[in-house]
Amino acid sequence: MKFNEDSRVKIPAILHLMRLGYQYLSLKGQSWDFDTNIFPDVFKGAIGKINPGIEDAEAGRLLEDVKLLLDNEDLGKAFFERLSERSNTKLIDFENFNNNTFHVVTELTCQNGDEEFRPDITLLINGMPLVFIEVKKPNNREGILAERDRINKRFQNPKFKCFANITQFMIFSNNMEYDDGDPEPVQGAFYASSSYHKPVFNYFREEEILNLTALLKPVLDDDELKVLKDNNLEVIRSNPEFQTNKQPERPTNRICTSLLSRERLAFILRYALAYVSESDGLQKHIMRYPQLFATKAIERKLSEGVKKGIIWHTQGSGKTALTFYNVRFLTDYFQKQQVIPKFYFIVDRLDLLQQAQREFTARGLTVHTINSRDAFTRDIKATQVIHNHSGKPEITVVNIQKFKDDPDVVSTKDYNVAIQRVYFLDEVHRSYNPKGSFLANLSQSDSNAIKIGLTGTPLLGDDYNSRALFGDYIHKYYYNASIADGYTLRLIREEISTQYKIELQKALEEAEVKMGDVDRKLIYAHPSFVEPMLTYIVNDFEKSRGALNDTTIGGMVICDSSDQAKQMFEIFNGVYAETPILPQTSNSKTEVFEVAEPAPTSYAESAKQAQKVKNAALILHDIGTKEERKNWVEDFKAGKIDFLFVYNMLLTGFDAKRLKKLYLGRVIRKHNLLQALTRVNRTYKDFRYGYVVDFADIRKEFDATNKAYFDELQSELGDEMEHYSHLFKSQEEIKQEIEHIKDVLFRFDTDNMEEFCNQISQIQDRDTVLALKKALADARSLYNLIRLQGEYDFLDELDFAKLNVLYRETSNHLDLLNLKNDLESGEDTSNLLNRALEDVIFKFVKIGEEELVLADKLKNTLRQTREALASNFDQQDPQFISLKEELERLFKKKNLSEVTQDEMVANIEALNKIHDRVKELNRQNNQLRQKYLGDAKYTRIHKRLQERQQNQSDISESERKIFEALAGIKQDADEQVLNNSQVLDNESYFERQMMPLVIGRFMKEQQIKLNADASRYINHLVVAEYLKEFNTGSQA
Repeated sequence: MKFNEDSRVKIPAILHLMRLGYQYLSLKGQSWDFDTNIFPDVFKGAIGKINPGIEDAEAGRLLEDVKLLLDNEDLGKAFFERLSERSNTKLIDFENFNNNTFHVVTELTCQNGDEEFRPDITLLINGMPLVFIEVKKPNNREGILAERDRINKRFQNPKFKCFANITQFMIFSNNMEYDDGDPEPVQGAFYASSSYHKPVFNYFREEEILNLTALLKPVLDDDELKVLKDNNLEVIRSNPEFQTNKQPERPTNRICTSLLSRERLAFILRYALAYVSESDGLQKHIMRYPQLFATKAIERKLSEGVKKGIIWHTQGSGKTALTFYNVRFLTDYFQKQQVIPKFYFIVDRLDLLQQAQREFTARGLTVHTINSRDAFTRDIKATQVIHNHSGKPEITVVNIQKFKDDPDVVSTKDYNVAIQRVYFLDEVHRSYNPKGSFLANLSQSDSNAIKIGLTGTPLLGDDYNSRALFGDYIHKYYYNASIADGYTLRLIREEISTQYKIELQKALEEAEVKMGDVDRKLIYAHPSFVEPMLTYIVNDFEKSRGALNDTTIGGMVICDSSDQAKQMFEIFNGVYAETPILPQTSNSKTEVFEVAEPAPTSYAESAKQAQKVKNAALILHDIGTKEERKNWVEDFKAGKIDFLFVYNMLLTGFDAKRLKKLYLGRVIRKHNLLQALTRVNRTYKDFRYGYVVDFADIRKEFDATNKAYFDELQSELGDEMEHYSHLFKSQEEIKQEIEHIKDVLFRFDTDNMEEFCNQISQIQDRDTVLALKKALADARSLYNLIRLQGEYDFLDELDFAKLNVLYRETSNHLDLLNLKNDLESGEDTSNLLNRALEDVIFKFVKIGEEELVLADKLKNTLRQTREALASNFDQQDPQFISLKEELERLFKKKNLSEVTQDEMVANIEALNKIHDRVKELNRQNNQLRQKYLGDAKYTRIHKRLQERQQNQSDISESERKIFEALAGIKQDADEQVLNNSQVLDNESYFERQMMPLVIGRFMKEQQIKLNADASRYINHLVVAEYLKEFNTGSQA
């Protein structure tokens, strides 16, 4: 039989694409242009259809123009711009996308001279091959990696330039589910934009519930047969494997639905592709799936009339790129409403302004920058929408760092123009203080403006409630997902011995006897402390370059103070620097020596030289000019500088992929800590981790921050930890809990949410609000529980959707009350240090390393365990019961809300063990269920009989015979029930009817000797399953 990638993946995918509206075109008897693979007849016909009145000769000239564009060495940029045009003769009709012509072909050769490659499936839009799909059979050797290597080689070959230029994006699949533990894309279905170098393979995880009934049209039997005949595969038509692989849920078919259904394909071709001018040439980017769904979420919110909200996308997931895509998308969105949008990107530091300016310019936007309040005022009052007159899309980047807190409010009420201002505010968890005037000015300058906050860390600040200022989350994309998708790396924390702290304590005690309190900062900036610390850092970093086998990585030291940074830089230049990097107006005492590089004598010697640290830059606000600092940072990114010494600068918003080691000399607080740690989590070459060397013992602060992060996850995703044990609840307990929730809410107006907010706003007692929050949180977890257990009658007892909103409002008020109770305590230790320190010898030793686990990993493990348990359809199984009990014991024994590193790692491990076993149990159940054609009833009966055989040995040792007998009973019983549905109304009659069938199939047909008790037991099981299904309407 045929059982290969054609029969298993390619042909089912072609048929699925036909269901999505693509017409199958056999290459037999067709003609096409070999240089570009454009089909001229299809092209001219389609162009005539979408441009009424165009002459055939003009369509022919257009085809020649397109061929010329495809011959450019520009990765298809000129062709893409022509494809996107709407004013001239259209190549694609985006206004009425269904008006275009859609074909699918197979094995269309891309050929130039003697060299060729042949994608498995190519999609023609108006006769142009814009997308191709490469498929492999599951578990193929080297998986998708082999396909990636092949496409790298092909597109690096200049002979295939035309095909790279015309291809808008590609899909690669071996029809398997993703394995999220893979550092490289080994299995699954991936998509990529074309590239002359190395296409980036992206995961795609569907976030919307697609209406497959509306999207998929049936394929006529004759059409299916044509495809099979054209590929010489008629023999597979009745194969069960073929039927399985045609299902829309198969991974290849799923990604085809997500990316190639009409609406999605129109969106991707119009908004999801971008050309970016990088230092190593032009690149073509395609939206990552979180960017796509965030854009669609923004559209949804705007359509609902919502004017503000927050996008929480973890660092490294491309927030500037997301803003760029939305400039393009929202320009169209508003123009359809005869409104002209004006876009702003708000940052709070000059380096972030420069970075944003660079990234937007690289993507082809015209960028206007504003650095002062006066310039901003002029811009707000100006009636012209764009500053350039070429009509190019534009964005204004505003740095608010120097804005004075001026109570004057800029107003735009003096004119009325159809302008829609859209503000993207970068890193909203940080600097937008509601007590300052900037936000007030922003809101009042144009009350109609749209404000979209962007953050890479959850809103952990307790200075004020960002959610109240910026609205709710529009879209979220967490660390865990970003790591699973290969966009960010995991982190390893290397711990440094605290021996020096003991020695330091002795020195401090001596000093304090003589002179009172000592300022710790002065100690940490003292040469006797700094020198050994720097020695450790340089040695460690050089060793890391060797151990990680990469001499291109860079390091950053976050110093305890600017004084320590200066001292460290001075010692570095004196001891290690070949040519110190100093500002022009430097008053540093360091002498500069010209060092001639010695000729390496051997391979080992040259490798050692390459590992050596040769230079460093000091980045402090009072060192050098802005321009010099900018140049040092650029040189670091480009690999010309090994090390950066910093204090407060570059901790956030600084992206350098080669930065792989971070040395922490001080504890950083809250979300700034998460921001600083994630400076090293960007993907770089084949690295799997970023490394954090911890001198300051950040573990306690990391745990506290992680707990706050976890709490934010809980407020968004439900109190899964606290209420997870509620998975095991009786109907009576659910009833009692609903009654309790009703009692707590009795005095509040829950019908009118605005009134409810007014009522809770007047409560000043924290415990009262806490009780209310807990009741509402219980309601949220109950909702999931009720659905999980199928107790749907309870859903009418409470309006769960409304209670969810009330929960958020209550949480916000509780945050406010907590804020009022919190008093900041500051210490003033500004005494001098005497020479007692000179006798102390500081020694730094690495004592261990561990992975920094972020809280959403625990959250995710819990969710997976819960879902795996809930999806088990045989909850009488002794194995399932023991796993359930094990989980209950875990809940009684451990507090899963504890997210210190040790607790969390232990909890994840314990949960993972349970999850793995449940997953295996579910796999076995589903495998057996398939034998019974998906019937869970007989799967359970089968398992009960096997259990009885193990205990009493009175059924049969042959599992196959048990199956054959039960399959026969299923056939008989299903027929009886089908022909007479009333048979189930009378249990005893149904039992009497079934008994002869049981005896016939087991004893006569399969020759299994049953005693009377075993016969009654089998009969009882069968009857009970049918009655349960009849009474509940469910097999589960």
